[in-house]
Amino acid sequence: MAQFKEIESLEEWNTLLESSTEQPVVVFKHSTTCPVSANAFKEFQNYLQGNANPDVNYVLVKVIESRPVSNQIAEDVAVKHESPQIILIKDKEKVWSTSHWAITQEHMTAVLN
Repeated sequence: MAQFKEIESLEEWNTLLESSTEQPVVVFKHSTTCPVSANAFKEFQNYLQGNANPDVNYVLVKVIESRPVSNQIAEDVAVKHESPQIILIKDKEKVWSTSHWAITQEHMTAVLN
């Protein structure tokens, strides 16, 4: 079972972005007040508990509680902020993203595995 780490600081984000040159990073942007995001978070957890790609670093950003981090991610990888949102980053660049109801265990498996 794959695990995710919550990041809350710009320092953590900058380190993670740099590390994407060695290991792909999946960022899950989550709103703790949104029912659509709650559903997407369940799908994300189901993916991690299933056949998640072990060669990917998975992180969670709570968009309300960690707004500066969320905004910096959007700026650094040139992806308009949405939540819920998943962004796959390799070599410091976005290679895939999706949001809202498109965040499903099946969709993640098809793209990430």
